[in-house]
Amino acid sequence: MTKILIAEDNAVNRELLRELLEMRGYTVVEACDGEEALRMIEQTQPDLLLLDIGMPVLDGFAVVRKIRENPRLAPLPVVAVTAYAMQGDREKILHSGFDGYLSKPVNSPSLAEELDRLLTKRTGQDLSQDQASGGQPSGKARAAREG
Repeated sequence: MTKILIAEDNAVNRELLRELLEMRGYTVVEACDGEEALRMIEQTQPDLLLLDIGMPVLDGFAVVRKIRENPRLAPLPVVAVTAYAMQGDREKILHSGFDGYLSKPVNSPSLAEELDRLLTKRTGQDLSQDQASGGQPSGKARAAREG
């Protein structure tokens, strides 16, 4: 079953995301700040991270930077979930290491579209890399599954 980590400091936003994800059949784990999110990634090995930008301890930009600097964690798809919705914010966020972008308040169709895009892309990459290596997972594909 696909596991998604929600890193969000606002309890109401976390609850909304959890409900939307559980309705789609995902397993959900939660973190309240950036530092806890990094610990939870190591402990739970999620398939995808929904990451708020404006969090205490470590903000979303710091968290995604630490993820991308760690070779074991780097393949993890990370979606920014943010109230930053001014012109240029989306591009800035995507250029800083995020794989996707959702503006708050998150709506179910946008969430579903982003998850489908990233989770299908990840699975497709793993399969194509496995086939290219004669059925043996490539280092990146193996790291994505194990890591």
